[in-house]
Amino acid sequence: MATSDAPVPAKNEDSPRGFAFALTAYFLWGFLPIYMKAVSHMSPFEVLAHRVVWSVPIAGLVLFLLRRTQDLKVAFRSPRILMMAGLTAALITVNWGIYVWAISVDRALDTALGYFINPLFSIFLAAVLLKERLQPVQLVAIALVVVAVVILTFDAGGLPWVSLALTFSWGFYAFFRKTLPVGPNQGFFLEVLILSPPALLYILYSEATGTGHLFNGSLSDTLLLIGSGIITAGPLMIYANGAKLLRLSTIGIMQYVAPTMIFLIAVFVFHEPLSTVKLSAFVLIWVALAIYSWGLLRGSRGR
Repeated sequence: MATSDAPVPAKNEDSPRGFAFALTAYFLWGFLPIYMKAVSHMSPFEVLAHRVVWSVPIAGLVLFLLRRTQDLKVAFRSPRILMMAGLTAALITVNWGIYVWAISVDRALDTALGYFINPLFSIFLAAVLLKERLQPVQLVAIALVVVAVVILTFDAGGLPWVSLALTFSWGFYAFFRKTLPVGPNQGFFLEVLILSPPALLYILYSEATGTGHLFNGSLSDTLLLIGSGIITAGPLMIYANGAKLLRLSTIGIMQYVAPTMIFLIAVFVFHEPLSTVKLSAFVLIWVALAIYSWGLLRGSRGR
């Protein structure tokens, strides 16, 4: 999902440093629901706006320290790059917004389901848009996910839209993000920079009308909102620097760490109800992921 900031292609091998970076990022993403639950008394729009605004200086500082600002000068002079960054920024906004809202209304299990489905949706997306040929094990895995979604649809009387919206928004974000001709850190900075004007206007409006929590709330509210930039930019940039030091198959397996943690937190910390039907859907998706992972590892060994 991530590409190297440097022009030198990364070696297709694992390194302890890359594993440590990626595992740290996934653990931070796994614990993110607890942070989002702490700000659940605030408007999801306010939380989203602060995630964007406070990410800008953090991402900018990282680029400055890594001396990766040269690509930004090229990007600012290219309308095509800016339009592409605007598209990925819109997709990540939808993803973040639904995630924040879902945690605040006790639907963390739905977010875990969405991020479990996402790897298989990415494979499906590549087959449809890039005409990549699907392997038999991939077809079986995707079919099991479809069955799980049908079960959840009949049980709830409607599509599991939270899970599907998170899957689609992140899947398309990752797909279009690959076409952005800048490194992952630079791309993230461009996205939050594009989103920052409307986000800043919303923050100013909410504070002026007394509905905001940056100055009108408690000290803990203020610190949580400012810290939202760190918990947004930090894991993404740590992951970007770890992914280029790992094989694709390793990343493919490690990406289940975060939704597994979200699932456990939803059930054992937030005490969200886990019906037999929903559990059966999760089991189907876990079987699908096991089949997909087996195929991924088998292909890696063959190469």
